[in-house]
Amino acid sequence: MERQEDKMCLAQVEDKIKISKKTNRMQATDFLDMYQLSLVRSYLKKNNITNYFLYGGYKEAERKILVAYPDDKEEIAKSKSEELVKIVRVELSEKERGKYTHRNYLGGIIKLGLKREKVGDIVVSPNGADIIVVKDFAEILSKELPSLTRFQDSKITIKEIKDLRKQEIRIEDVKIIVPSLRLDTVVSDLARTSRSKAVQIIKQERVFINGQNETKVSKQLKLEDILTIRGKGRFIIKEVVGTTRSGRQIIRVEKYI
Repeated sequence: MERQEDKMCLAQVEDKIKISKKTNRMQATDFLDMYQLSLVRSYLKKNNITNYFLYGGYKEAERKILVAYPDDKEEIAKSKSEELVKIVRVELSEKERGKYTHRNYLGGIIKLGLKREKVGDIVVSPNGADIIVVKDFAEILSKELPSLTRFQDSKITIKEIKDLRKQEIRIEDVKIIVPSLRLDTVVSDLARTSRSKAVQIIKQERVFINGQNETKVSKQLKLEDILTIRGKGRFIIKEVVGTTRSGRQIIRVEKYI
């Protein structure tokens, strides 16, 4: 049964596509999370809609906007995609540097009562963060953030997306021992939880394989699959390095940290 929030998400996408066709101009949604992106991709594929692309400000972005464009205007639309988003840059005061994580920045935005869908990825560094937002939201966020105690001494500026300070991707090698590459067993080990809890996480639509939401607990993972467990992290299944005496597989996994 389709959820109300799913219907609203798809309705927004349908609306942007219709307006794009009617006005012969590109249209963009607000930011979509990984679950919504998976939902929208499936819907567009099912309806043979191809005049769109997804944009998050940089290649590895998790949250993205959908850009619908008129026939034969793909290149023009893509050339203007950078104009659709801005960066709100937070430069922390010296005494605050190194104290805040992604959760602190997102929590602050939510505390202000601002719309989550206006915000894309938040790229954090020890000195602050680059918050990717839809263009029209940048001025609002830049004025509201200093009202939070944690950011009252910070320097808040608006930057172009080309000035994004990308976070250095750090990867840690971990090994797990599982009966097979069945999804629920891998999620259980990587999330450090019970098999039954892992099943709940999957059923709650918090697990993605290569960006696509997956709710089938018996799904078999393959080498090089990118597994995202919301709230737990992102992992790449790299190789089977051996087996135990009992026949369980020893898997090397790369974890984004």
